[in-house]
Amino acid sequence: MATERIGGIFGRAGVVGCLHAVDLDAADGSRDAADEQAGPGGPGFAGAGRPGGRREVALRADEQVVIASIFKVLLVLEFARQVVAGQLDPRERVLVTAADRLGGWGIAGCADDAEVSLRDLAYFAMSVSDNTAADLLLRRVGADVLPMLAAELGLPRTRIVGGPRQLVETMLADVGARTEADFARIFPTLPPERVRAMRMFDPAHTTSSTAREITRLLGLIWRDEAGPPEACGMVRGWMARQLFWTRLASGFPPGVRVAGKTGTLPGLHLEAGVVEYPDGGRYAVAVFVRASQLATRRIDVDLAMGQAARTAVEALRAG
Repeated sequence: MATERIGGIFGRAGVVGCLHAVDLDAADGSRDAADEQAGPGGPGFAGAGRPGGRREVALRADEQVVIASIFKVLLVLEFARQVVAGQLDPRERVLVTAADRLGGWGIAGCADDAEVSLRDLAYFAMSVSDNTAADLLLRRVGADVLPMLAAELGLPRTRIVGGPRQLVETMLADVGARTEADFARIFPTLPPERVRAMRMFDPAHTTSSTAREITRLLGLIWRDEAGPPEACGMVRGWMARQLFWTRLASGFPPGVRVAGKTGTLPGLHLEAGVVEYPDGGRYAVAVFVRASQLATRRIDVDLAMGQAARTAVEALRAG
């Protein structure tokens, strides 16, 4: 059974995981959490290729979890929708100053002021998960719009709480730091139980969702049902340019295209994406795992995520 093999992969990596994989072009029969738990094969299994139902593999797919930077998929989707509607000019210039910079990759690491377009902010937010770019784009799009977008798309358990800047402010407050430099000094000295008690790890107090809802979002984008086709195409293009390949993409052979978005916090390793085969098969996959260690760089965990994703997709392809 696919879910037993996936559970074994997670167990050997020393992580607890949630996974949902779905065939984007199969019949879309609605199934709730209770149906999943009662599905053939026991708890946590939704049968791949079940007649008249949705082709999916699910393991704790309805568990509410922190999604960290995966929220950026919704952010750039809303940006793309506003561009297509003529509400925003993607060429609009934004000056990024020292006061705007948050920790992380991309323009977040610039030493000097930089001027970029809104469209390039979206690119940086997706390709290298640039928190500064995402924060600036969120200001322009409107933070209050994202919860409404989630509701419109039928994602009732997708909870958006601010953006990267709000997360940083919460982290500083939770450790008693006034600056990011203070945080960098204090955080490594905290015991694991104190770290795990921080609000950034609590789905009830930060941006969160479920693996099932995130694959639903990806399915809507890939089928041009999350907005105008041009807007959905923009999001697919940005996700295909993500530079990080050690998670989902690591599990698939050359010739299989993986467009994804990662999310990372200490001890949390997340990615959601769409796997596209040369024969036209398309599969949305979300893999969210929690490790006992608080390290953010765990290549063994990343590779296990890719292996779990491939196991799920192969089960779907086998029918």
